[in-house]
Amino acid sequence: MSTYRVAQVTVPDGTFELVEREVPSPGRGQVLVAVEACGVCHSDALFVSGALPGVTFPDVPGHEIAGRIEELGAGTEDRGWRTGDRVAVGWFGGSCGHCVPCREGDFVVCENLQVPGWTYDGGFGDKVLVPVDALARIPEGLAAGDAGPMACAGVTTYNGLRRSSARPGDLVAVLGLGGLGHLGVQYAAAMGFEIVGIARGAEKADFAKRLGAHHYVDSTSGTPVAEALQSLGGAKVVLATAGHSEAITATVEGLAPRGELVVIGADTEPLGISPVQLLMSGRVVRGHPSGTAKDVEDTMAFSALHGIRPMTESVPLEQADEAYRKMLSGRARFRMVLTPG
Repeated sequence: MSTYRVAQVTVPDGTFELVEREVPSPGRGQVLVAVEACGVCHSDALFVSGALPGVTFPDVPGHEIAGRIEELGAGTEDRGWRTGDRVAVGWFGGSCGHCVPCREGDFVVCENLQVPGWTYDGGFGDKVLVPVDALARIPEGLAAGDAGPMACAGVTTYNGLRRSSARPGDLVAVLGLGGLGHLGVQYAAAMGFEIVGIARGAEKADFAKRLGAHHYVDSTSGTPVAEALQSLGGAKVVLATAGHSEAITATVEGLAPRGELVVIGADTEPLGISPVQLLMSGRVVRGHPSGTAKDVEDTMAFSALHGIRPMTESVPLEQADEAYRKMLSGRARFRMVLTPG
């Protein structure tokens, strides 16, 4: 019997333990992927804690997966995939194809969206079974440890910007310079925007500039963030990567007329925005989900072209619990990445 390892939690907020399982054969429409790297995302906490409906235990999280196809299931042969192909799988882990959003071609908001670690075992392991429509092809020159985070953190920030109303030369503010924001500034620079980095602490100014920001706003300086943005002419777009509702709310008055707040940082607390703030200046608030497998491919191709990479810390699968706790505590500056041996 052939086995593989997974890092799982057996109870909500439990400790990760490494266990062996029998290697499964892919069913119809599935592929078996040998995992080479898997990012540890803050959204994994939604599964590990059991906060989302439908999470079952033991749970194997991980939705920033990069690896190689090891075996193809029935019905996948005509999709253009071959054994050995390098692939990534992100938050978008497959769609149903028959709900109204799917029939309209908007697969990432599928009413029955599959997410690794939620609806099936994720990438915290040596291998993972995934639906074939979740696969994104990794381009040459992009390492697995970089491609994994691109499948969630990367595609979310890249898509959030390219689908926004901003155009080259417009003032775009990126709120937060962490796991999402440090990629957001790099993408914004490559897209030709005038960039404002917003974070806590004057010491982050040099880092923001190294990423490509033209301006930096220290949200702890005493000057309101909105006032600082208006002094620069008002932001066409604020990409809110920080998962903090109060900080997101503080940027709204910094938007230019017809400006757009694109929210990608998750928080359960409500935003403190009044209708008048939106009505008088025609402002827009938009939530933006991750992206389809094709969007992930676009993100990786753009990243490879412009030399954009996530800042990561790689650890072996055996240290999954340590990596998860480090991410959860905020001690992980950017992306923790598990590398099965």
